[in-house]
Amino acid sequence: MKKPFIYFLCTGNSCRSQMAEGWARHFAGDHIEVQSAGVERHGLNPRAVAVMCEAGVDISHHTSDLIDRDMLNRADIVITLCGDARDKCPATPAHVRHLHWGCQDPAKASGTQEEIMAHFREVRDEIRDRVKTLITDVLGEYPSGDHTNG
Repeated sequence: MKKPFIYFLCTGNSCRSQMAEGWARHFAGDHIEVQSAGVERHGLNPRAVAVMCEAGVDISHHTSDLIDRDMLNRADIVITLCGDARDKCPATPAHVRHLHWGCQDPAKASGTQEEIMAHFREVRDEIRDRVKTLITDVLGEYPSGDHTNG
């Protein structure tokens, strides 16, 4: 049986899509295939890595990648996490389910270090909750990962 393939997209593939990919891997393990990419390549944001680590998910090995048309065409579900990715994403084939989750860009947060990190945590938790719902929708239950700890 083919594993469902979920492709998360945002502007720079540095924060939101990386968090989504990390959460999907955490909750679904090897029961799905998951990748993330951006319309641009901004590099992995160290604050995104830090807040995911706080939640027990290591995304430090992820890379910032550009949207790959072959992956886009192979995906079962494409999720855009910002309007920029939604607007600039190449057209997806009819068989691909396209969802849009408009999440704020934590990389644009301003204020003190504590305020910026709080914003990253809010976005992380919003994405976590959406990914939990998605994985339940796709697989029917959580096959792996810690579902009680956030």
